[in-house]
Amino acid sequence: MSSPACAIQERMLVRCEKLTVAFGSHVVQSNLTFSVRRGSIFAVMGGSGCGKSTVLRALFGLLTPASGRVLIDDEDLWTSGKARRAEIGRRFGVLFQGGALWSSLTVGENVALPLRMLTDLNSPAIAELVRLKLALVGMTAAEGVLPSALSGGMRKRAGLARALALDPDILFFDEPSAGLDPITSRRLDDLILELRDGLGATVIIVSHELPSLFGICDDGVFLDADTKTAIGHGAPRHLRDTSQHPTIQNFMQRVSQETMTPRGILHADG
Repeated sequence: MSSPACAIQERMLVRCEKLTVAFGSHVVQSNLTFSVRRGSIFAVMGGSGCGKSTVLRALFGLLTPASGRVLIDDEDLWTSGKARRAEIGRRFGVLFQGGALWSSLTVGENVALPLRMLTDLNSPAIAELVRLKLALVGMTAAEGVLPSALSGGMRKRAGLARALALDPDILFFDEPSAGLDPITSRRLDDLILELRDGLGATVIIVSHELPSLFGICDDGVFLDADTKTAIGHGAPRHLRDTSQHPTIQNFMQRVSQETMTPRGILHADG
């Protein structure tokens, strides 16, 4: 018999029930049903244009679903009322593609922004928290730097520090490795693992980068652009090894072309 502590740990933190996302009459994805375990790194997978980022926006409150439910700890995000939805949203940290930093603010000011907008903390307390969040992602030295002076990987880490500002227990990442070289991408993957293990956060990640999917994700859902629904559920490695669906196999087997050198030797990041 499992203990009460184990039961709490295994309780599904996020659940989608028959979720449909659309823009007017154009359906992007329909009838999605899946669950995210507490402490999981959950992948939203699929080819380009299948609606991964659109589904992610419905999960963290940026896009109203056409139908269906998004449950956070069994509470419906979209029928809870605007004020309550904002309260639930404070449990979320979001890393958008490219970091989405304010170009006119320094890295430290970007991280401080949600603290100034959403808390009653005074300036010294905010400054201390900013230093802490930047230290978590190895960006302390960049506190006074403008985003334009940062590399792509540094902008992603700065965006991650801002996503951590309010101590969220659910982190949403939209293509965090997009545009990064393999070494920088691997370092970002390692950082995501460290944050999950160190902070106990649950991570939901949109990605089509196979090394990241295979390296850090322990569960997921595969979205199909043609049928506009999910055609696979499970860890990326499990889908790669067991799925007989041709769309999933074509997507997952790209690793044989993408991670090999001309001499047929896997890169270190594979």
